[in-house]
Amino acid sequence: MKKILLLGTFFCIAGMLYGQTFSDAIMMKKKEICFAFMFDQGKWDQYWEGTTLITNDNIGTFTRNMYMPMIAYGITDKLNVLLVTPYSKTESTGGQLAGVQGFQDINIGVKYEAFKKDFGKHRVSALAVVQFATPMTNYLSDYLPYSIGLGTQEFTGRVIGQYEFSKTVYLRGSAAYVWRGQTQAERPYYYANGSYYTTYMDVPSAVNYQAILGGWALKHNLRLEANYTVLNCVSGDDIRRWNMPQPTNKMEVTQAGFFVQYYLKAFEPLKGFSLMAAYGQVLEGRNMGKSTNFSGGITYQFTF
Repeated sequence: MKKILLLGTFFCIAGMLYGQTFSDAIMMKKKEICFAFMFDQGKWDQYWEGTTLITNDNIGTFTRNMYMPMIAYGITDKLNVLLVTPYSKTESTGGQLAGVQGFQDINIGVKYEAFKKDFGKHRVSALAVVQFATPMTNYLSDYLPYSIGLGTQEFTGRVIGQYEFSKTVYLRGSAAYVWRGQTQAERPYYYANGSYYTTYMDVPSAVNYQAILGGWALKHNLRLEANYTVLNCVSGDDIRRWNMPQPTNKMEVTQAGFFVQYYLKAFEPLKGFSLMAAYGQVLEGRNMGKSTNFSGGITYQFTF
């Protein structure tokens, strides 16, 4: 039961959100099912306007809360399907703009374990993930940073590789390309490195890289991880001086964090449950908030 990085949240890098997932190397066995519920809170009081880090009293301290029910199911030992339906709420301490709340984008993905082989104490595995996301509600996307999402469809292709030593320590890396479509704004004109007389905005596609060092302890009941994540849009414009951001902006972010998960296998009434907690900090960015994230969650796994 592991990490998920939702790429659909603009001004607060969807934090450190965990469950069984689009970016780990764990597979549900055939007919295994896992339910999870996670909460993530991200806060920032500085953001990058282009590449310049500024403080804006019209925003003050910005907060985004994410509530995420998830489900993962093993169609076969090597083929899993995953579903995530996040609910987002935004607010700030400054200015006159109100935050919003609602269901964001439904995310559904298929994960395939293409290769796994043991070499004595060494294990190497490779996986591929295809993911699709689309808005669940007709929310206003051109209301950043308060908007709950970018309001566009996304197709993501991801490859994952992992090396594990003696079933104790592991290294994992993943790379993904996120294709994004258009979103509709409630204005007939906008500027994005040029004038556009239309309500439709092109949302920049992105690349995502992740590196993780992890390990097991306490008889494989405790999982610990340190992670490093990069998400960069491949096109887009910068926030103009003292203007609001918009979905066409080029978003770049580098984040580091820690993750811990404890399986309650030693307590018979709670067998199948696990508890999770995480911390993440944005280190560098562009057209992004310098966010600090705290997360927690619970999972329940059983054979269907």
